[in-house]
Amino acid sequence: MYKSTLLSILESWRYQNQGVETMESILEWIAGRNKTVAVNIQKSSLSKSPFWFYDKQKGTIHNRNDSFFQIVGIEKEREDGTIIRQPVILQQEIGILGVICKEIRGVMHFLMQAKIEPGNVNKIQISPTIQATKSNFTQKHGGAKPPYLEYFQRASQYEIVVDQIQSEQSSRFYKKRNRNIIIRVDEKIPTLPSHKWMTLGQIKRLMRVDNLVNMDTRTVLSCIPYCKLNVYWEDFARHSSLAPDQPFFRSVFEGDGNNHFPEIYQYINNYKMFAEVKRSFVPLHELKGWKMEDNRIFCKQAHPYQVIFCNIEIEGREVRQWTQPLFEAMGIATFGLICCEQGGVLKFLVRAVPELGCFDGIELGPTVQREAVLLPGSEDTAIDHFFFEKLAQGKGVFFDHLLSEEGGRFYHEQNRNVLMRIKEEELPDLPEGYFLLDYRTLNELVQVNNTLNIQLRNLLSLLEV
Repeated sequence: MYKSTLLSILESWRYQNQGVETMESILEWIAGRNKTVAVNIQKSSLSKSPFWFYDKQKGTIHNRNDSFFQIVGIEKEREDGTIIRQPVILQQEIGILGVICKEIRGVMHFLMQAKIEPGNVNKIQISPTIQATKSNFTQKHGGAKPPYLEYFQRASQYEIVVDQIQSEQSSRFYKKRNRNIIIRVDEKIPTLPSHKWMTLGQIKRLMRVDNLVNMDTRTVLSCIPYCKLNVYWEDFARHSSLAPDQPFFRSVFEGDGNNHFPEIYQYINNYKMFAEVKRSFVPLHELKGWKMEDNRIFCKQAHPYQVIFCNIEIEGREVRQWTQPLFEAMGIATFGLICCEQGGVLKFLVRAVPELGCFDGIELGPTVQREAVLLPGSEDTAIDHFFFEKLAQGKGVFFDHLLSEEGGRFYHEQNRNVLMRIKEEELPDLPEGYFLLDYRTLNELVQVNNTLNIQLRNLLSLLEV
């Protein structure tokens, strides 16, 4: 009997041992490929790159094909008069983060890739079926097309589970977005040595291994539209009875029964309409407070990152050897999501966060989104202080792991991801811009492009039913 795809995905969320692979075999596969795939990444200098260069006339770093991305200087004047100056990645083309799912032996599986990105801290990470920039899949690099691309090129022939344009890290990219897409394919699919089928429950459990499941997988899975799940009451009651966390189950599939959209969009739209934010591009060599050297671009004061240049060799890629700039983090950021039970439903504390490179100015972010180095004019709120006090005490923390950011552009960037559950009465009064929302509301909002930021989407993906 053909089950609805969303019902099959819900069942797959609970399955960790019913997959075609065991958890042990997946980990052995990763370990084996880490031992056998040759990788050599060395910090270098811009002048030694045959492909990338600094164009002083434009004031940007770009490559000779004008493909992939550029690095430009940007200045943003906040409403309080504080000016933020930094390099950003300008990558206006929309890449693809695509996952194929298929029901195997009655259980929904996802075809995941063991992929090495140049900035990965630990070589291989579990990635979507396909993870490619437009320059990659249009072969501007001169290499082969990414495997499984053809399934997404003819996606309309299959069942489309998710197809969203979502933002990336707006503190480092300028208006960068990727296409997050999941398709269900029922035909036979060849499985390459670089790919394996996994249940959703297995992927969720693997997220508890530091730096194993990459950012791109997390964002795609966060977009699964559970809010659109329509099942017979008998099926729903059966799954509900099996859920160990009833408040969370109700949060996902029922919500609190309230329409939170007006208050959220009233705040967000007021910002978009009235915030006086000035942004302008600046030649890198004129960026005040920053210094350009042949091997790096760095801030003379403390800053969350610097720009470095690398020589890269990775076996098994469409192109095996290349050079490129990467953004190197100066420390470990903390992304935290507080939840609490309210009226029998689990709620999540989120905050509207304006960011320098945000496509539409502002998005909903997690409770806490704190860089290792605070930017000028940034201050911790009462909620930040509350979160870090609880974190220091270890109270209510049920997820605390280092997870990597985008390894194709960021060098060894791993950030602390924390999920914390507290009692409702412990929560301080909420400052302006904070919202306490059920999962269903957040899941409905993620179906709208550029509403939930990458940090919040990634944290939501870590939750287990």
